[in-house]
Amino acid sequence: MWRDRKAAGTLARPSLVAIFAPQYRRTTIVTALMFACSYGAAFGAIQHTPRIVPGLAEVRTLPRPQQERVVSAVQSYQEVGGLLGRLALAFLAVRIVSRRGLLRTFQVPGLIIIPLVFLFPATTSLEGLKWGIFAAGFFTVAQFSFWGNYLPRMYPVHLRGTGEGFAANVGGRMVGTSAALLTTTLANYTPGNSPSQKLAYAAAAVAALTYGVGWIASHWLPEPAGEALPEHAGAATGGRPGARGPR
Repeated sequence: MWRDRKAAGTLARPSLVAIFAPQYRRTTIVTALMFACSYGAAFGAIQHTPRIVPGLAEVRTLPRPQQERVVSAVQSYQEVGGLLGRLALAFLAVRIVSRRGLLRTFQVPGLIIIPLVFLFPATTSLEGLKWGIFAAGFFTVAQFSFWGNYLPRMYPVHLRGTGEGFAANVGGRMVGTSAALLTTTLANYTPGNSPSQKLAYAAAAVAALTYGVGWIASHWLPEPAGEALPEHAGAATGGRPGARGPR
């Protein structure tokens, strides 16, 4: 579609300002915020796991090479969980009509489970942490696949790349990844008997914050007008007059 319009000279020019037009503004702002929360959970909690594992009692006394192998094993649980989360998202995407409902299928369990993972098994049990980080990968990584399914339905052809790029790069990579710094800063003030325990508690707080804000923001996430990709300006529901408000 893009190629044909470009060849015919009918393709409108993309514009950063255009994605903040009234019919797209809510979509642009809410998706950027929620993308930031997705990245915030990943970088503010999950990505700190390799620094947390060596502080566990079962790992602390091992030689460094063995510690590294244990860290790698824990990370493999997270990677497998993330892969299965993507597959689950693909399976459910064609079965759950509401995009909000689809996203909350992963948001709500993650909001409960992931902070608990970093509060308890991340400070007490290697085996528990393996399965906990599996769940963290499952519920968090699935959300990255969600945005690839959702965002193309919310912008017309000439703004599709601009809208997706703003959410992923400004919201996700520029804002969301800063949660890594928030966690390490917060670790200076959290309770705990060791640096890894303090970091785990900080990661729990950041996971709760990012998942909580993401869940609240989802109440304002516009639903697509339909399954077909919008071709023209105004075809998506994002903030257009008459679109339903938060549910």
